[in-house]
Amino acid sequence: MTHDLATALRRALSKTRASDPAGATALIQAALSGVPASGTECGPCAAVERAKAKARSGSRTILSGLSGLSGSAQMPKMTGLSGLTQRGTRRGRAAPVPEGAQVEMRRHDGSAGGRDYRLFVPSPREGGFAGLVLMLHGCTQSPEDFALGTKMDQAAEEAGFVVAYPAQTGASNAQSCWNWFRPEDQGRARGEPAILGALAQDLAAEFSLEGRVFAAGLSAGGAMAAVLAETHGDVFAAVGIHSGLPAGAARDLPSALAAMQGQVGGGRPAARPAIVFHGTADRTVSPANAAALVPGDGVVTEHEREGRRWTRMTTAGGSELWIVEGAGHAWFGGDAGGSHADPAGPDASGEMLRFFAEQTAT
Repeated sequence: MTHDLATALRRALSKTRASDPAGATALIQAALSGVPASGTECGPCAAVERAKAKARSGSRTILSGLSGLSGSAQMPKMTGLSGLTQRGTRRGRAAPVPEGAQVEMRRHDGSAGGRDYRLFVPSPREGGFAGLVLMLHGCTQSPEDFALGTKMDQAAEEAGFVVAYPAQTGASNAQSCWNWFRPEDQGRARGEPAILGALAQDLAAEFSLEGRVFAAGLSAGGAMAAVLAETHGDVFAAVGIHSGLPAGAARDLPSALAAMQGQVGGGRPAARPAIVFHGTADRTVSPANAAALVPGDGVVTEHEREGRRWTRMTTAGGSELWIVEGAGHAWFGGDAGGSHADPAGPDASGEMLRFFAEQTAT
């Protein structure tokens, strides 16, 4: 996302004041999808025309509530942040279930709210399970799509982890993004962190895995995992963040877009031990976010496989930063049948579970 998002936001505000919400929506959606902001209203580009048609049809858009903005005030609460992913979920193929394992759809409800979730339970083994992972999908994804694309079920069967895939709802975010950038979803006692923390605690008690609970996610899901590391450090022993952002990087939509471009001055290092993956060619979320999550120096090793190169830095605190040369905004070592999945290495799912197991090893 190298175009001028600030220009798009200003033009969108002008159109909203001129009673043209469809045009305002079109400008923002076109900017987020990579259409240049130069020229007058992007000319007759097809992306703008499609966005206008969608807005006129009454569908939910990322500009919900923009009409209340005036002057230089901050943007109000938005219903979506589609810039974190741009391609839709690929349907029609389910994630394979390893022999002896079980998958079921469940519902969690608590005082802060509820979510549906997909639960993977590996085949029984002597000594019990190794731990529990909360897997947080990216925007426009679903739990099934995320399970397929990450191949986490296969890795979890081998390593003995229970995996829960909570589903973000279109009612909570128009693009099914976790709302990592909203103040009401950045604290312990309310919002999405409270829902996810309670879900993790309930499952930990059910499977007797207290102290061996972890959160991992892609993009917006990775950003929410970073939030959980701060709000529920007593619940999550470590986190895995793939192509995500640090907690504190944003407080509203404009600052979220700026952070995605690499302006992460307010972002804080991961509050729990973290394994972080990011590609140098990620045009959706800048690799600067990975450096903000795991700052400083450490022991660096270089790797190459089948023409792909990456570095792994291990810090004194035990966190790991994996930077993959030439890779984009997709889960490494995944299944291309899922959205935002890159079959080339490294094996992010396997490495995350290896890292999580090391946190609780005696």
